[in-house]
Amino acid sequence: MTLGVFLAVLGAAFLHALWNALIKLGTSKVGGMVILSIVEMPIGLAVIAVAAPIDPAAIPWVIAAGCTHFAYKFFLTYAYDRGDLSRVYPIARGAAPMVVALVGAFFLADAVSGQEYLAIAVLAAGILLMARGVFTSGEDRKLLPFALGSALATATYTLIDGMGARVSGAPAAYVAWVFVADGMFFTLGMLALRGWDVIPRNWHAWRMGSVASAASYGAYAVSIWAMTLAPIAVVAALRETSILFAVLIGWLVFGEKMTGEKAVASVVIVAGVMLTRL
Repeated sequence: MTLGVFLAVLGAAFLHALWNALIKLGTSKVGGMVILSIVEMPIGLAVIAVAAPIDPAAIPWVIAAGCTHFAYKFFLTYAYDRGDLSRVYPIARGAAPMVVALVGAFFLADAVSGQEYLAIAVLAAGILLMARGVFTSGEDRKLLPFALGSALATATYTLIDGMGARVSGAPAAYVAWVFVADGMFFTLGMLALRGWDVIPRNWHAWRMGSVASAASYGAYAVSIWAMTLAPIAVVAALRETSILFAVLIGWLVFGEKMTGEKAVASVVIVAGVMLTRL
């Protein structure tokens, strides 16, 4: 992985933590996610209008990605209704790198070195330590099935997106098509489940949701681009440093408690990042 790709993925990690923080900050988490999804569609269509066309062979990957992104958003919003950003986010992201690494190496023939696997393991250990507090702090354990469901969806769409971008021949256009599918599937799905009242009617919610959507697109686009230049498993693990950014946002902006456990976990995550660069 080159320095440029490394720094780009770190930037994507920050953007990912940022849009999650904006969703968590909203009065209605589901409503905020619906706004994000609605705004995704014109962003995607604008990119499609100027980008090179994708290979038709990538269309099934686009549909599959849209479905798994729906699951990811569904589980994540319900988890945020039940827990803090600094707890839900680490759990939701924590299990994904291990699943991605195993599938990427054994089924997708990615060339991943022993050191890179060590980096993935260190990152995973830090992420799991960060999430451990849900068992010891008396927080609502009902968040766990939703956060873990989000983690499984993350692992699934990471693999789908990595393969889809490669098949498409045009990563930028692939990202745009996935955003259109993602936005459409989640918006229609929530309207079917919750009715029209799920869409917030106030300007503040739309402003927050729109910024979150732009940050989400930036994070996603950079990650997909990076997966065309570096092993999927390594990109997926490195972007889990968004955990560190999310914890800092939760602590400094939301006033969530910074415990010794969180601090140690942050150091472990940084160590994992450094291993990806040595």
